[in-house]
Amino acid sequence: MTAFLYALMIFVWGFSWIAIKWQQGNVAMEVSILYRFIFAAMVMFVIGKVFNKLQSVSINDQKYFALQGCCLFCCNFLFFYSSTAYIASGLTAVIMATAPIFNAIHGRFIYGTATNNNFWPGVVVGLTGITSLFAADLLQTNWSQEVVLGLFYALAGTWCFSIGNMISIRNSKNKIQPFTATSYAMIYGCIALLIIILFKDLSFEIALNTRYLASLAYLAIPATVIGFTVYLLLVDRIGANNAAYLLVITPIVALMLSSMFEGYQWSVYSTLGLLCVVLGNVITQIKKPILSLSKS
Repeated sequence: MTAFLYALMIFVWGFSWIAIKWQQGNVAMEVSILYRFIFAAMVMFVIGKVFNKLQSVSINDQKYFALQGCCLFCCNFLFFYSSTAYIASGLTAVIMATAPIFNAIHGRFIYGTATNNNFWPGVVVGLTGITSLFAADLLQTNWSQEVVLGLFYALAGTWCFSIGNMISIRNSKNKIQPFTATSYAMIYGCIALLIIILFKDLSFEIALNTRYLASLAYLAIPATVIGFTVYLLLVDRIGANNAAYLLVITPIVALMLSSMFEGYQWSVYSTLGLLCVVLGNVITQIKKPILSLSKS
């Protein structure tokens, strides 16, 4: 079951990046994100009530849900949507692939969590592959101001995502199921977004074209309701580090979609990069140290 959930997430979130790109337009990104999570939260709470999935929680738990909501369903998406305004959606997905590194560092300092012996070698191989995938794009831009801003926003979004992961670990330790935590956190994320929208005096007008509405529906249900619930379930089952490593694989799906819709051209470097990313994923999942395997 864990392997199936892992594979499901790769495709669900892999497709989400092009959908985020299609949200760019006349509608303010804060408003687009708000509509996405209001729709998703409504579905979550209906499912929770019908199937009795929502747990009873304490006031103290609500404080952590609020913090998690600000990280996972507000700040990180403001950064990610901003990033796709400056750089390609596939490149934003690539930057988010650094989430395992953020999680490993945060996990060590916050919870004292040790990493798998092969985790760091696997991350190095995987990120080397990602660097190869986008090396040509980075060289062509000569690190312009737009690229630097895009990278900054993507890294800031990934940091917020990682902090949200750490809060999820706290919730799991307190016997709170991912569905309950996600449902409440989403509401708090919407409240934070609404405050920002009112402060900036943004219009709530929505675009009524097929591309915008279809991408909004995909982002709300598969990418949010299914995606975050399954992802936080994986964090609970296999740990934040291993769960976040799927984000090193999702750029492959995002890259394929970029080649279809954004004109990305495959090359020898991108093919080698793809192989490195897959190899890195395999290495990080091997429990026995690689050195001991070579001696046997």
